[in-house]
Amino acid sequence: MQGVVIREALAAARQQLHTISEAAAYEARLMLEYVTQKPAAWLLAHDDARLTDAQTRQFQLAVQKRASGYPAAYILGYRGFYHWDFEVSPDVLIPRPETELLVERVAASIQGSDYTNRPPTIVDVGTGSGIIAISLALLFPEAVVWATDISAAALSVARRNAERLGARHINFAVGHLLRDLPDTVQPDVVVANLPYIPRELLTTLDVARWEPMTALDGGADGLTLIRELLESVRDRPSYGNLLALEIGADQGAAIQRLVQDSMPDATLTIYPDLAKLDRIAMIQRSESLG
Repeated sequence: MQGVVIREALAAARQQLHTISEAAAYEARLMLEYVTQKPAAWLLAHDDARLTDAQTRQFQLAVQKRASGYPAAYILGYRGFYHWDFEVSPDVLIPRPETELLVERVAASIQGSDYTNRPPTIVDVGTGSGIIAISLALLFPEAVVWATDISAAALSVARRNAERLGARHINFAVGHLLRDLPDTVQPDVVVANLPYIPRELLTTLDVARWEPMTALDGGADGLTLIRELLESVRDRPSYGNLLALEIGADQGAAIQRLVQDSMPDATLTIYPDLAKLDRIAMIQRSESLG
């Protein structure tokens, strides 16, 4: 395509993308917004305008890349999550809508708890692009928030997101789970969206072609890191009494067994996602918050 009319460019893109995406029209429009730096309303009102040759080439390359299966979020460089747009790159997992449920459940728990003497301390384990830590920091600006990740590259993305979105009070720590947090950090809430896909299933999933393996590989049963985090929280009695996890759709029963083994006095509540599948595990110790 050279200097093509906007509506023709979008029609051609939709045709190329319809086999790879159920949202072909939406993704085509997003990519054209990105290329032209024009909002959707402008593109709609000027759909008979011609793209420049450079814009046409850039748009076609983006569409071809997406048609190969490459994620639209990596092409655009961002993904919307909760109330905000977050920078993403191949160094981080692309945010999923299900994780918004985790933020909502944690936020509701914090709002329903008594923090009259001090603000809550929240630790987001395996923060990736920072979507959970930053969302909670923006919802609770008085909170003390820490975000950890084993990937320094992922933390660089998270730091940029925090700076751009105004969550500058977040503390970041490179390290494995809770291991490298300062001893002075005593969280009231530990929240994590750790890898939970069983390793043998990864070869069957398209996401494994593009997204970081460290953010997907949950070990033999998908629970390796979740199991380790549960044991780590159990061994830190000074930690607060809420551990909130995103889990796989078929892992509710396994999580229940893990909690019974490692924290038998805790109360576990499993919340479903919009598809009625197990998705959020809220583990409450018997001690009171605040």
